[in-house]
Amino acid sequence: MAKGKKLDLNIGASFEDEWNVIEGKKILTKKELIAPEKHFLHFKFEKRKGKPVTLIGPFQIKKDEAQALLKKIKKSLGSGGKHSDEFMEFQGDCKDRLRDLFMKEGFRFKK
Repeated sequence: MAKGKKLDLNIGASFEDEWNVIEGKKILTKKELIAPEKHFLHFKFEKRKGKPVTLIGPFQIKKDEAQALLKKIKKSLGSGGKHSDEFMEFQGDCKDRLRDLFMKEGFRFKK
């Protein structure tokens, strides 16, 4: 029997030559895509290896749109960054400049 399979060991289960294996379905949650005006983004600030990192998210847009937006913001910001899962990460503490740039693109922020 392979690792990670669940066994049916309920009381009253029949123990024959084979174990009864429960076949479970993985439930994938579909991320709903919404317009930039309906986003409510928030900031997170972290230090990684002693260097400041500003995170903005959660984004619910297509991956290619997120990459294009990231490229545009990085160019106008003059800083590095990346898109991972639902958040965009930018090098440095640039919260005020990022807020202005994203508001020009039509995004809103939590207060």
